[in-house]
Amino acid sequence: MASITKLPSGRWRAQLRRRQKSVSKTFRLRADAERWATEQQDRLSRGEGINKRLPDSVGTLGDMIDLHLTDMAEVGKEARRSKEATLLRLKDTIGTIRLPNLTRERIIEFGRDRAKEGAGPATLAIDLSFINTVLKHASAIYGYSVPTEQVRLGRNALVILGLVGKSTERDRRPTEKELSRILAFFRTNRAVLIPMERVIKFAVATAMRQDEITRILCDDFDLQGPSVLIRQRKHPREKKTNNQIIPLVADTGFNAVALIKEQLGIVSKKGTIFPYNPRSIGTAFRRACIELQIDDLHFHDLRHEGISRLFEADWDIPQVAAVSGHKDWKMLQRYTHLRPSFIASRAGRVVVPRVA
Repeated sequence: MASITKLPSGRWRAQLRRRQKSVSKTFRLRADAERWATEQQDRLSRGEGINKRLPDSVGTLGDMIDLHLTDMAEVGKEARRSKEATLLRLKDTIGTIRLPNLTRERIIEFGRDRAKEGAGPATLAIDLSFINTVLKHASAIYGYSVPTEQVRLGRNALVILGLVGKSTERDRRPTEKELSRILAFFRTNRAVLIPMERVIKFAVATAMRQDEITRILCDDFDLQGPSVLIRQRKHPREKKTNNQIIPLVADTGFNAVALIKEQLGIVSKKGTIFPYNPRSIGTAFRRACIELQIDDLHFHDLRHEGISRLFEADWDIPQVAAVSGHKDWKMLQRYTHLRPSFIASRAGRVVVPRVA
């Protein structure tokens, strides 16, 4: 007998029991779980054993993506939000391609199309890496014949064309005039429902990413600290449990505690302090920059601004890292861009930081 259960993750588990033994498999969609359960029940009725492999007719890239997501979730290594979003977008765009048709030429065409859409070399490199991952998964675990060599050749061609490569390190910080203009824009623009002026100031004050800002719960704010808890903070190795308590300071020129107190005056005390969609925050920021004719400035650059301001306030590396969440100086250094005027003002007494 089969049962279909929705898991806390939002996925669906199909489970079959027979002679005091059970087997289960998880799926992103309920329809997939029901289809698998029906197929296995048919096998049992014919006296065959349960088969957790996909049928031989399955052979598109989209099938491989579903297989990878399902299997990883089943062993407790469910894809993180960014990886899942990338894989599902790949499924929507080129998921219908059958594996024999996933040729070098098709990979190059895909890369050119993504570049036209605005994807940078680093983004396209991630896309191709995930395609390679799901193909290797299908080959290693299920024995599918997959065109990894064609993907490799296509990637090499895109590297030569300059469409695939490493990310370019940004050193963009808003000038004082630019930041003042942006804050004034949102202060007087009643059409924007998000209190963007406060959000921007808080982003500089804490050096937080926009999605981190929108995840802080009212209960995570400790006035006595003063500090906040950031849950599941982004980290290259600690994917699921990287919770971090960071101090709230005013050394960047904006008082983080005062900003939270202002925000608590307009929101429910039971939810998040900044209950807004991070994408909406980014969109509002971009539109303001376009309207004000401020070129090449992203919301994420405010994180660079906050970190750089802390160094300019004579903070040392461990102190800044306690706010930014970086685990080593090399990563923190990428976000540190001291202004020439500050360096000139320190001439003759600059101390080069040392890392133990």
